[in-house]
Amino acid sequence: MPAVNKPAHEKGDFFVDYEEKVFPDVKADPGEKALITFHTVAFEGSIGLVNLLQAKRLQRKGFETAVLLYGPGVTLGVQRGFPKIGDEAFPGHQNFNNQLKAFMDEGGKVYACRFALQALYGHGEPSLQPGIRPINPLDVLDLILLHRKAGAFILDTWTL
Repeated sequence: MPAVNKPAHEKGDFFVDYEEKVFPDVKADPGEKALITFHTVAFEGSIGLVNLLQAKRLQRKGFETAVLLYGPGVTLGVQRGFPKIGDEAFPGHQNFNNQLKAFMDEGGKVYACRFALQALYGHGEPSLQPGIRPINPLDVLDLILLHRKAGAFILDTWTL
């Protein structure tokens, strides 16, 4: 077996170049909008968390940003905790709720489909964390179309 002549990585080492940025830092022009849609189940993959971070980044770039939770996406906005609401049963347990709260605290809007909330997942509007606006299922398409008509950047996310 060949000898390894490279020293082992140590805590604090970089694996990649974190300094180089290839593209310019794009900022929103006044009045530009963004919509991030979520049709994904909380805790079933990373896309929910990744797109919440993207929503916050778009908001910070100056876009008037909204998040739409529909289908299984409403599970991202349900209050959770164990043994009590708000308690973190394990590290990251409140990740979605914390990210949504931070996004809304910075001016972002979050909408959740009432049909998915009740008919699919058995929750009522009080189950949503404060600040999330429940909407009629007929509003889901209209919200998307309003953003399209406004020329918004729309990031649709589907997982099954």
